Amino acid sequence: MLTTVCTLLLLLAGALVVGTRSSLSVPDWPLSFGQVMPEMTGGVFFEHGHRMVATLVGFLTLVLAVWLWRSEPRAWVRQLGGVALIEVILQGVLGGITVLYLLPAPISITHACLAQLFFCICLTLALVTSSYWDAPALPLMDSGAPAFRYVGVAATASVFLQLITGAGLRHRVFSVIPHISTALLVCFMVGWAVLRAMRLREQKPFQQIAMGLGILLALQVMLGLLSYFSRAAHAGMPGPAPLVVWTTSAHLVTGALLLGLSWTLTLLAFRRSAGTMNLRDVSGAK
Repeated sequence: MLTTVCTLLLLLAGALVVGTRSSLSVPDWPLSFGQVMPEMTGGVFFEHGHRMVATLVGFLTLVLAVWLWRSEPRAWVRQLGGVALIEVILQGVLGGITVLYLLPAPISITHACLAQLFFCICLTLALVTSSYWDAPALPLMDSGAPAFRYVGVAATASVFLQLITGAGLRHRVFSVIPHISTALLVCFMVGWAVLRAMRLREQKPFQQIAMGLGILLALQVMLGLLSYFSRAAHAGMPGPAPLVVWTTSAHLVTGALLLGLSWTLTLLAFRRSAGTMNLRDVSGAK
């Protein structure tokens, strides 16, 4: 849970780097102006601050992976911890490439999207190592078509697609049209998942998560509109306007929360669905 929260803070720090146009405030990597701790002024505060939070997340991921490997009986959970460690190292390398090669758009977009995937991995580890994952619960009796768990998959995929177009928009590869189009898709798919979850009988946790999804979706739409119109209103300004910086950053973080909550709902749907295999059995652990 600690690693997950710090990863969310890292996403915010990265959003602030782009929003404040501080991406190349530090020209070298892995050091900053050849130092471990440069003077934290101007854009260096955001760029080097992002690196500091990233270092913390990397350290926590290393601790988590080792801890899982030593004490976790389920092989697939240990392996997922190893995947998290590999991905956080890859993220650091991609971050260095974006600096050394002056923000190549494909690398920057990949860096942004992998960050969202890493957040989902951390959420998964937090969920499956919690007592709730194996707590006795009523099986999810779902007679709808398609099955609720597949609606959850589609909703999560649509949110991730929108995050891809959002990253492309922030790095000036896509226009706003693809992002708006995927936003409409997200509204439909997440709205469908929320309605289906609210109709599940005797599944209060699913309904609570669905309510959270609905609230986040409404907030995300409002932040998207505010971000778009604030950008238009401050288009002629020489520097980044604080309103634009914070609305776009909040929009990104809310998108990550929307993705994470949709993914959590999907994982629980697979876990609780009647007739699905127990992941502990799949791993072969005893």
